Amino acid sequence: MNKSKLEVLTPQNSQLIFIDQQPQMAFGVQSIDRQALKNNVAALAKAGKAFGIPTTITTVETLGFSGPTFPELLAVFPEAPLLERTSMNSWDDQKVRDALARHAAQGRKKVVVSGLWTEVCNLSFALSAMHDTDYEIYMVADASGGTSKDAHDYAMQRMIQAGVVPVTWQQVLLEWQRDWARKDTYEATTTIVREHSGAYGMGIDYAVTMVHKGPERAAHGPTLPPQAAR
Repeated sequence: MNKSKLEVLTPQNSQLIFIDQQPQMAFGVQSIDRQALKNNVAALAKAGKAFGIPTTITTVETLGFSGPTFPELLAVFPEAPLLERTSMNSWDDQKVRDALARHAAQGRKKVVVSGLWTEVCNLSFALSAMHDTDYEIYMVADASGGTSKDAHDYAMQRMIQAGVVPVTWQQVLLEWQRDWARKDTYEATTTIVREHSGAYGMGIDYAVTMVHKGPERAAHGPTLPPQAAR
C-alpha cells in the first residue's frame, strides 16, 4: 500500500476543489436528494474556509447551459475566481492544472473533490490527475452526485479501484479538526456541525443547553407559560 494513503488529512496537506456545482448539473442528479447535496456542499465549503484550505472552484458552460454556481458556495468564498471551461474534464483546462499545482507545491498533494456529475466530471478529473501527477484524490461522495444511483456508485467503485479515497464531508471536517483541544477551530467546527449535520448537530445544541446550561444558539421572544383554555 502507498504509505501516503495512511496519512490522515490535515489542514497542511490538503487542498479542495469544487467541480461544476451549478443548477443545470444539479437538475440531473438522482443519486442523492438535491437539497441534501447543497447542504453537504455548503458544509464542506465552510469546513475548508474554517481550516484555511486553499480552494479551487471550476465551472462549465455557465452562460450557455449550466447556470451560476450555487450561491451557498459562493457566499463562503466570495473572492474566489471561477475557473470557466468548455471541457467535461477539468484536468483538460490549464487554469485548473495551474491552480492545483500552486497548492501542491506547498505540500498539499491530497486533493479533496466535490463535484457534479460523479460519473463524468469527477471521474475523468480524478483518473487524469492521478495519471499525470502524484496527487492523491479524496472524493467526497455525499457532496457529489450522479444521474442515477448506479451511475454514482459504479463511478465511485471505478475510482476506488484506481486508488481514489472515498470520504464524506463530515469525515473530512473531523479529520481536519482531529483533536477537540484545538480551540482555534473548535467553535467553527461545532458551528458547522450544528448547522449542517442533522441529529449530531441537534445533539450538540441539546448538550449545551440542557446538560451544560449554556445559552440557546438563537435568540427568541419570551416563553409564555401554559394557560388552560376556558
